Amino acid sequence: MEKFNFLNQDLVSSLMKGECRAPHSLLGLHTYTIKGKEQLTACIHMPGAVDVAIAPLEDKQKRYKLEQVNEEGLFFGMIPRRKNHFKYWVFCEDASGNRWEYVDAYYFGDLLTAKDIQLLQEGTHYELYKKFGAHFTTLEGIEGVLFAVWAPEAKRISVVGDFNLWDGRRHTMRFIPEVGVWEIFIPGLKSLDCYKYEIKTAYDTVIYKADPYATMSELRPNTASCVCQEEGYKWHDKRWVDRRKKKAWHKEAMSIYEIHMGSWKRHIEDGRFYTYRELADDLVEYVKDMGYTHVELMGVMEHPFDGSWGYQVTGYFAPTSRFGTPEDFKYFVDVMHRNQVGVLLDWVPAHFPKDAFGLEKFDGSALYEHYSPIQANHPQWGTLIFNYGRKEVCLFLINSALSWFDRYHIDGLRVDAVASMLYLDFGREPGQYIPNQYGGRENLEAVDFLKKLNTVVYEKHPGIVMIAEESTDWVGVTQPVDQGGLGFGFKWNMGWMNDYLKYIETDPLFRKYEHNKITFSLMYAFNENFILPFSHDEVVHGKSPMIYKMKGDEWRQFANLRACYGYMFMHPGKKLLFMGNEFAQTNEWSEDKELNWSLLQYEPHRQIQQYVKDLNHLYQDEKCLWQLDDTYDGFEWIDCDNKDLSLVAFIRKGKKKGDELVAVINFTPAVYDGYHIGVNHPGTYEEILSSDDVKYGGSGRVNGCLKTQEGRCHEKDQYISVNIPPLGMSVFKLDK
Repeated sequence: MEKFNFLNQDLVSSLMKGECRAPHSLLGLHTYTIKGKEQLTACIHMPGAVDVAIAPLEDKQKRYKLEQVNEEGLFFGMIPRRKNHFKYWVFCEDASGNRWEYVDAYYFGDLLTAKDIQLLQEGTHYELYKKFGAHFTTLEGIEGVLFAVWAPEAKRISVVGDFNLWDGRRHTMRFIPEVGVWEIFIPGLKSLDCYKYEIKTAYDTVIYKADPYATMSELRPNTASCVCQEEGYKWHDKRWVDRRKKKAWHKEAMSIYEIHMGSWKRHIEDGRFYTYRELADDLVEYVKDMGYTHVELMGVMEHPFDGSWGYQVTGYFAPTSRFGTPEDFKYFVDVMHRNQVGVLLDWVPAHFPKDAFGLEKFDGSALYEHYSPIQANHPQWGTLIFNYGRKEVCLFLINSALSWFDRYHIDGLRVDAVASMLYLDFGREPGQYIPNQYGGRENLEAVDFLKKLNTVVYEKHPGIVMIAEESTDWVGVTQPVDQGGLGFGFKWNMGWMNDYLKYIETDPLFRKYEHNKITFSLMYAFNENFILPFSHDEVVHGKSPMIYKMKGDEWRQFANLRACYGYMFMHPGKKLLFMGNEFAQTNEWSEDKELNWSLLQYEPHRQIQQYVKDLNHLYQDEKCLWQLDDTYDGFEWIDCDNKDLSLVAFIRKGKKKGDELVAVINFTPAVYDGYHIGVNHPGTYEEILSSDDVKYGGSGRVNGCLKTQEGRCHEKDQYISVNIPPLGMSVFKLDK
């Protein structure tokens, strides 16, 4: 080793111990002053090799043999008659005569730019997903993959994979201390090559982690990340995306079909999942026919455990490999858009699982989670809570959101478990949380993160929607950030859903005692931009499917369900139905098997499916059901206090004068013939939908066209005399 004493011995020692943070300072081509003369040299680290040489890229025959420096596989040599650096091959041979060659990763200089570093330091790098992770790149004419990862407390990080025999000594990364980032460019990798980061921690333990920014992962139960070619897919949805930019969705029709991709349908012969491409072709036809405007996909981001439904995410930038590749997922979104169907994804920035290959103690320290265990651990879900006080963690999550809009053209994110983010004591008993700086229970760092998230996403992608699953009375969830709100576009109306289900599960005989549960929501219906959800959470864990929440015999159950859905579609707010609800699935939902489509051989199930289809189309066709969805100008009670009859009547209004629908819903099995309903305008009112129509399985008590009669009723000067069906809804429109 004495003859090589001009080498930096500290670098050599740290490299041999697997703790080198600056391998590029030693390895590759360097100019040294040897015996008073500047000399170009090459240094290669290839454990297991006994013979190493390099040659210019353009001339493999012109080889420069290197001398072995030590038994750990360090080789060094002088390059005669060369002054300038050049691109080169490395040729290796081991003791068994095996030979291999590659372009050296340590030829290449700094990869992140000064601008990247500046934006990282500021916490404003909103294209970080294009730099972090693994990206096919061409540098100086050489094709390869650029890797970058944030891990400030690691002693050393290497990229390991099949391409280097999972040997952490072969591709040690360079550390950029100003931002805590590691980087390397590895030539010659192929699409779908698997890799992980081998990390030596400050405690001298070696751990293996999947890439937080990976765009693709191995199929579970394997957990490695995969390098994936991002370019190449030819999109066909420009018209959709351009039109979307001009949309103000709170003034548009939105009827959302929530699905779990692994259980909507499966292959009959062997129970295999449908692929993204198979789902696209089948699902889009069904959704269009049923009249939905959007699909919402549960848990499509990579996750290890099927039973988590995708809500314990390990791949925040990767569509799950269960159903195919990222390109397949692009095809899915593209097909939806070409057929005028929007795509919403569930997204989980509230917590992450403790899987060893994931984000927990990523570099050996609490990096993505809080330092304090009491703040880091989620007591209800056995997961970890993100540390929203770190700008790098907020950047990670904001970049995750942006990447789905940019790479996959999605139309919105439904942000899961927002309430658990907003409150420090969520799921905790008194004394089990650390109050904020003012002694309160609000998570001020999470609030700031959500405001920043929504501001950035809406600014960069106008026309998309950000939806909060937020179950408390937090004020201003959908108010603009500059007006003190969180900046979401919509909020799930969990209060309406819980009250309404309690009401609908009550025996009709006793509903008069619960009447306020169906009217109270109109006290706050326009405080936020709401979505009315009957989601997957309402048909699992012993809650029973929707049809069995209804009391009585089969006829009454289906009539009740029709009335239930009818009120939902007439009530202010956008609509969401979970798959299977539309045809009265009789089993609780399970992620392990497809929906019971065989029920459609039975007439009641076909009829309720037709009813939901007609509700959807009526909803889209009648502007008064969504044009003024965010203001009391679009709603007027006719009869809200008739608890003895368990009946409500109201008017929905559009922008144009006289564009109105009158809805009457009877939540008891009683029949009320000749019931007077006050209306705003004289004329003839046509019944445009009755849930009691025989084609929906009803008793056939329909009204047809009704002429108004003069007389004071419900504080109006004219009324129509309606035959109100049992457990039914009637919708009337003025014939102009």
